[in-house]
Amino acid sequence: MVGLILKFVDCFRSSGMRISTSEVLDCLSQLEWINAANEPQFRATLRANFAKSTREMNHFDRMYSLFFREMHTDSSDANEASLLNDRITQMTNLLRQDFGNGSIREAIFDFLAASPLVLLREIRDIRMETLESPQIDKFNLAPLASRLKVLMAIMNTSSALAVLMDKNPLGLDESSRRAMVGYFEKRLSNARSILMFEPMTGTDNIIRNQSYEHTLKKFGERFFSTFTEQELEEMRDAIDKLVRKLKNMASRRFAVKNRGSLDVKKTIRAAGRYSGVPVEIRYRNKARRKGQIVTLCDVSSSVWSAARFMLNLLYSLQDCFDKVNSFVFVDRLTEVTKIFEENEINEAIDIVLKQTDVNYNAPTDYGETFRHFKRNYMDILLKKTTLIIIGDARTNYLNPEDKILSEMRDRCRRLIWLNPESEIIWGTADSEIFTYAPYCHEVRPCSTLNQLTSFIEELVL
Repeated sequence: MVGLILKFVDCFRSSGMRISTSEVLDCLSQLEWINAANEPQFRATLRANFAKSTREMNHFDRMYSLFFREMHTDSSDANEASLLNDRITQMTNLLRQDFGNGSIREAIFDFLAASPLVLLREIRDIRMETLESPQIDKFNLAPLASRLKVLMAIMNTSSALAVLMDKNPLGLDESSRRAMVGYFEKRLSNARSILMFEPMTGTDNIIRNQSYEHTLKKFGERFFSTFTEQELEEMRDAIDKLVRKLKNMASRRFAVKNRGSLDVKKTIRAAGRYSGVPVEIRYRNKARRKGQIVTLCDVSSSVWSAARFMLNLLYSLQDCFDKVNSFVFVDRLTEVTKIFEENEINEAIDIVLKQTDVNYNAPTDYGETFRHFKRNYMDILLKKTTLIIIGDARTNYLNPEDKILSEMRDRCRRLIWLNPESEIIWGTADSEIFTYAPYCHEVRPCSTLNQLTSFIEELVL
């Protein structure tokens, strides 16, 4: 046991970590109090003594796995390994005689014989070249050349082994030869892993949190219909943070009272109590004006992906407006105002999809939708109302009822149409967007998150 621990300590030190003699002695004394055959206890004891920081813990985990697992076979292969031990020694000696040349080759041969110490020292020296290089030489060409040199030596050793195994100088039977090939392939694979793919110490457990701005930038130009379920989850968190930011920006516009343009009249009037000395400076405070929003959202299969994002943003900002009236439609209107007021946005969307009387199998009929609105909801449009229609304006060649849209425009302050389709196909086939456009104050594409975010910012701020 003592010899095994000392070998592990040598490898740990060779990889660049510091372990004092007192720490080794403490570890050996503590091993007497545990069951060394219990791997979790054994590993925890070594880790408690040899890893003194988070960075060293990550490095310890890597070295422990290499020394006690990757460099040794499991119990099912132990017998085979013992039977092939003499032949492995003979084969490595033949490699040294025929192909051994230089310290790197010798290090690789030792590694094949389950002694990683020399190779770890070589790799540590390469890393030290990087750390000790002057700031002006951050191209790291010398360390890169050294690393490439070791990689070429590993590849050459692999080729030499293949040639030697084909010659079969030891006269091995087929099963023994396959076991030998598997053994050497595993060791060479471990050597390449240590050289090329070992992560930097201290970075394994670092949580890489992307800001919502980064997420929005990554997905900003993607069409809503192309998002996967995993990407939708990422977008949901990013949108929540964006919503909080927009709410704060909207509230700050009216929260600051002692800034802005000087109100001369109020200042002079207040100075009357101080014999005309303007002790109290008064400013022009902009009164908070909150509008009303009415939304008609096409939730047919062709545009629902965009409508879902629009509803997520818009109804999360309800406290920025006096009132938000929400409607969804395919062939006729369904009011969902209370659903969005009483439920969290994602729950509300699930309720709209599964529990409302929207006929999702019906053909989209904008004309019937506008007729339904005129009969039942025209009185909610006031002079301070912004009417937002979200849809592709594809009427399935039915009557578009654009005259009703004209009446709706006359009753509200602003009418905005958001079209989730690409502008290239506007007006094609059954699209009536250019029929509706003259009755709208603004028609804008809304097929990506950047376009949607830009619209919300303009609307709220």
